[in-house]
This record gives sequence, C-alpha cells and structure tokens, in this order.
Amino acid sequence: MKLHTLRTTTTDPRNRGREIGTRYADQVRDVSARYLAHFKVLGISETTVRDIVAHSHDALRDWYPGLAEESDGIAEASGIEPWQVAAVGARTEVLAAAPGKGECTTAVHTPPAGGPPETIQTWDWHDSLTPDGLLLSLVTGTRRRVKLFTEFGTAAKIGVNDAGLGLHFNILNHRSDNATGGIPVHAVARRVLEEATTVAEARDLVASATVSASTVLTVATYRDGRAAAASIEMSPAGSAVVPPGTDGWLIHTNHFLDPGLAGGDTSTPESVSAERYDHAHAVCGGMTGRSAPERAAAFCGGDGAAAVVCVRADDSQPGHEQWSTLLTASLDLPGFALEYRAGTPDAAAREGLDRF
Repeated sequence: MKLHTLRTTTTDPRNRGREIGTRYADQVRDVSARYLAHFKVLGISETTVRDIVAHSHDALRDWYPGLAEESDGIAEASGIEPWQVAAVGARTEVLAAAPGKGECTTAVHTPPAGGPPETIQTWDWHDSLTPDGLLLSLVTGTRRRVKLFTEFGTAAKIGVNDAGLGLHFNILNHRSDNATGGIPVHAVARRVLEEATTVAEARDLVASATVSASTVLTVATYRDGRAAAASIEMSPAGSAVVPPGTDGWLIHTNHFLDPGLAGGDTSTPESVSAERYDHAHAVCGGMTGRSAPERAAAFCGGDGAAAVVCVRADDSQPGHEQWSTLLTASLDLPGFALEYRAGTPDAAAREGLDRF
C-alpha cells in the first residue's frame, strides 16, 4: 500500500472534499471501482448497493451533515457520481449484506502509575482493494486539529486529535447487522476524532448513532499526566463500553467482549480473532514501557514474522479471500502524532515507524 499525505487547513467540509478529490482524483476513482467490483464478486447486486448507500448517506446527512458534504465534494472534484464515493464511505454497511471474516488487532496500555497510553494496531484487509491509503491532517470548524489514516472515500480509521484523544478501529459482526443502511461506522470514528475530548464524550457520540453494521472504537486519552481508555463496541442492537484490565491493558480483535453483545456475535469459523486476542494478551507484558518500534517487536513475540498478528495473503485463495496486514500504527497522544509503517509489526520493528 502506497501512503499519500495531505495537510489541509480549510474548515469548510465541501471545500475539503473538493481538495481531496482534485489532488487524488485517480485514487478516488480507482478505489471506488475496486469496491464496486468487490461487492459484485460477493454477490451483492448494484441495486442493493445503491439502496444501502442512499439510506446510509441520508442517515449521515441527518446525523453529521459535514461529512456528507465532504464526500459529495470528493465526488464532484474527482468526476464520479456521489453514490460511488459514498459506497466506499459506507463499505462496512454494504458488506453487512454479505458478512465475512474480519481481522485487525488492537492493544492499548494505560499505565497505572501515570504516563501516556502505549498503543499499537494492525490493519488487516484486502490489498487488492487498497493499493493507496491517505494520511490526512485537517482543521475542523471549531479549530480542532485532527490527524488520521484512512482509505480514499472513507471518513476515518485510526487517528488522533489535539485534545489528547486517539482512536483505533476494528470490525465486528453481530446478528443484528442488516442491509438497511445506517450511519457509516467510519463516519462515527471521524466524528469522535473531531468532537470528543474524553472517553465519556466518545461513548455518548457512539450511542447517538443509529448504525446497521458493527464495529469497535478503542479510544484512548491523555491529560494531566494520566491515561484513560475504553473499547466502545457498537452494533444495531446497541453499544457497550469495555474497560482495560487491572494491569492497564485493553486488547481487542474482531469478536465482541461485552457479555450482553457477545451473545449475538457472528464471527465466522475461519476467523482467528480469538487466537490473535490470546496472543496479544500473552505478549502485552513485553510491550509495556517500550518505544513504538520495540512495542511492534514485542507484539510479534517469539514467533517474529510468523506471529499470528502478522497476516499474509494466501495466494491459493481467490482475491476476495486474501487478507494481509497493510498497516501497523501507534498513537502518540502527547506528541499529537501517528506512528506508522505500511506492513506488518515485524516490518515496523525492523524498519522503524514514520511519524505523521
């Protein structure tokens, strides 16, 4: 995955979208075409896609209109129809019509004795859908500064704001997921980054969103020398907050941890979510108090490049069944920065992480 960087100071969402669409028209058109082809391979008809996207975009416009404007601005400047960009923004809502396995592993430590959060995440997805990624620095209408990583056309995945809040993102699956087209979960992540300053504020924003697909946002904050964190699980059946353990560690992969929501979990049998969850718990002690590259090495544990959190595509499978770790990321909240490496934690440990 090639990463592109855009720093924009416009506070108008439509103009921000036009700026993204003008500079990255080729990437926007390419990722839209790739996702639409992917939906077709999964057996989701264009009629169904357009219906889900229309409902999702309307729901977004009612809940957080600026992001709908931004999406439409991207489409306008890149020369494709608004629904084609919105389909990438609502890709999780479309995929709820044909759920599959999910990947991604997040680990966050809130030091009991004080100090900033220590975090790491892998983002595992189909490299055939994401040859390009975006690192975006923006300023909101209230002058909040945000830095995030995402796909072209998608509102947000992993990010930080200048109020000392950061966010990791993992997909979930629940029996209440449906094809009605709720507020895009990636837009929920973006609004948390743009507006929240505490875990409680993030929780309330998530609770205000009517979603049709499931996700967990692991939110971390740092203020007055103390870290706080929680995984906020969301589904059409409701949301729940999972706190760190007594050791300060909070691990999340792709299955529900809240007892109430876990009963409706529909993780596929092929998922190794539980295996990655157990692995992260087993190695988290070695990640405590480490720099981001050291944390990445410890995340792999003794298995190194063969660790279960270093996902590599199985070339024997069709393209839509090939998963790999496309990004390893860590949040630096005191420094208002993302630390990242396109690739596995093993690559991040060997090559180091860049800062954005």
